[in-house]
Amino acid sequence: MMKIINLLILRKKHLFNLPSKRYKDESHLKWIRTLPCLLCKAGYYSHSREVQAHHLLKPYDGVRGMSLKANDRNAIPLCLHHHAQLHTKFGDEYKFFASYGLPENFGQVWAKRLWEEKLLKDDIEDNGLPF
Repeated sequence: MMKIINLLILRKKHLFNLPSKRYKDESHLKWIRTLPCLLCKAGYYSHSREVQAHHLLKPYDGVRGMSLKANDRNAIPLCLHHHAQLHTKFGDEYKFFASYGLPENFGQVWAKRLWEEKLLKDDIEDNGLPF
């Protein structure tokens, strides 16, 4: 029975071209946590100094499924208050950002911008020299 289930999972991944693993980058998440909350930075009341890396519920890159976080490229900085508010009051990023008068895709745009900034930062630190 287990072989049949594994075969079905492999077939589904092949048919839909799904990645076998979620992309993880702990250094990116650590850097995200050092940034200010996107909403506090946008001029909304600052609630907490503690910033968490929120994985987008609707990622710009990759897939997300039931009980599966978006990959680490799809993370944005949110303070504890705004992060909890997103999950408990809204449950949907589009509604959350729209409630603050921001575009629905605000989180996706920022996640992509932060990922590209991180890649650029990594390229500058790694100057291509073999040592």
